[in-house]
Amino acid sequence: MDRRNFLAAGSTLPAAAALGVHGPAQAQHKPFAPTPGRWRTFEVVTRVELAPGPGAADVWVPLPSVDDAWQQTLGHAWSGSATRVSVASDRRYGATMVHAHFDAAVGAPVVEVTSRFRAQDRATDWGRPQPATLDAAARAFWTAPTQLMPTDGIVRSTAHEITRGLRADVDKTRAIYDWIVANTFREPKVRGCGTGDIRAMLETGNFGGKCGDINALFVGLNRAAGIPARDVYGIRVAPCAFGYKELGAGPGVTRAQHCRAEVFLQGHGWVAMDPADVGKVMRLETAEWIRDPSHPLVAPVKARLFGGWEGNWLAYNVAHDVALPGAKGPRVGFFMYPEAENGAGRFDSLDPDAFRYTITSRELRT
Repeated sequence: MDRRNFLAAGSTLPAAAALGVHGPAQAQHKPFAPTPGRWRTFEVVTRVELAPGPGAADVWVPLPSVDDAWQQTLGHAWSGSATRVSVASDRRYGATMVHAHFDAAVGAPVVEVTSRFRAQDRATDWGRPQPATLDAAARAFWTAPTQLMPTDGIVRSTAHEITRGLRADVDKTRAIYDWIVANTFREPKVRGCGTGDIRAMLETGNFGGKCGDINALFVGLNRAAGIPARDVYGIRVAPCAFGYKELGAGPGVTRAQHCRAEVFLQGHGWVAMDPADVGKVMRLETAEWIRDPSHPLVAPVKARLFGGWEGNWLAYNVAHDVALPGAKGPRVGFFMYPEAENGAGRFDSLDPDAFRYTITSRELRT
């Protein structure tokens, strides 16, 4: 099947000319200050080429499923050698994906998925509260445990210890955020974005990990404290406008997956958070590991990522424990990598060289 016309989300995307996402080399860091107001449009292309294998094969490629004041989906397209292609959705969270099926007779399974979207920076104006409430059902949903993110036992006791004596949700979230920055650290040896097994982190006292671990711990502790919170799974698509090499990506983004977090705070709604990126700057931005979050290179990042983030990133979904439609293998804890399986079983989504997939991005002039 070969589908070359874009499926528009809303209206048709205007004609666009590609711009390289690499700007002039940054001689030094600029003040880190994401500011809403300027939309940027991107195109992300995921190409999966499966090695010949036994039986039929299936590929699942995540699509941007988040449409909000800070991100809007513009359309999708696909092409390749699939026998059948459909847009499928996770029923619980609404995570959408392209599902490509290849009959056993297809000699070279290939699917290429293109998504266009626009995004802008986020920043919470703490001095201007806005009407924002969650009903009881939504609050229960976003404080519920998941398979890898329990809210009882050591998770609950840790959350209660961190927030002891605090009454307002914003103060509790601030305490948890500060605790995460002070106690966790970026561990480059962890595969992919980590697993997000927060109970194991707390029980072993091993707080090293990547975004899928550290931001999951932040979200889980908030939920255990009764504060609605969620992971937002996505991928970096452009360099950081403020010169931080660890907070951006080039045009080849195959390994640039990154999850962020949101917390629902009364009077502000869903608020952007990213303590994991604070730890990434501390560990990797310079040749020396920065241990002090008050360091002048780290302090503005820590301040701004409590309530904001830069719009050089694509949010795919907020889904946990995802059952891939038609899959024979197990659920995936979170869905921000291409997934595939054939008669031999599930491919390793964290090994794009063996799995043979590439992801590229470019910024478009609209």
